[in-house]
Amino acid sequence: MKLIRYLSQLLTLCYVMSSIVEVTKPWIDGKRYQEDRFREAIYEAELAERFLQNGLLRNAAGKAFQAVKAYVAGLAIDYRDELAKHYTGTRRLSPSRVVNRVDWLIAIMPSSRLREVVSIIGDKELRLYVEIALNLHEFQYDGPDKDSEVSRYSSEELVKKDVSEVINFIRDRLRNRVK
Repeated sequence: MKLIRYLSQLLTLCYVMSSIVEVTKPWIDGKRYQEDRFREAIYEAELAERFLQNGLLRNAAGKAFQAVKAYVAGLAIDYRDELAKHYTGTRRLSPSRVVNRVDWLIAIMPSSRLREVVSIIGDKELRLYVEIALNLHEFQYDGPDKDSEVSRYSSEELVKKDVSEVINFIRDRLRNRVK
């Protein structure tokens, strides 16, 4: 019963946060987009921590990944000009709406491009945390695996450690950037 009540509270929190965070598009207002994505990263890290505290490791892993992804998307605004050299051209969003490919990439921040984007940004510490986040993303779907054949994690303790490190990294990086 306690778990059901807790999950209900978490779902309510997720609903409230999703209604609060309506992310502006980077091609409309880059500064506001960055603020929105950084706020999203903090919210995702908070959810990851709550899931972790309640033993919901796969959910915590997923939220830790989302926190890093949101952080990278927000940070990418500061490196837009450099990213534009690598992601040229345009992307059609609708029959009447075309945006620069770099802006689309920053807005969507596909998981498949996280490594590339962070490599272009050139932050070695962030590259490490992106790798951890991608491992956690994989764990979210595969779960633990004692033989490390399906998952990179052979124990729950390793997952807990990585989730905690990602949470702390996001908090440290955004301590003075989020209002």
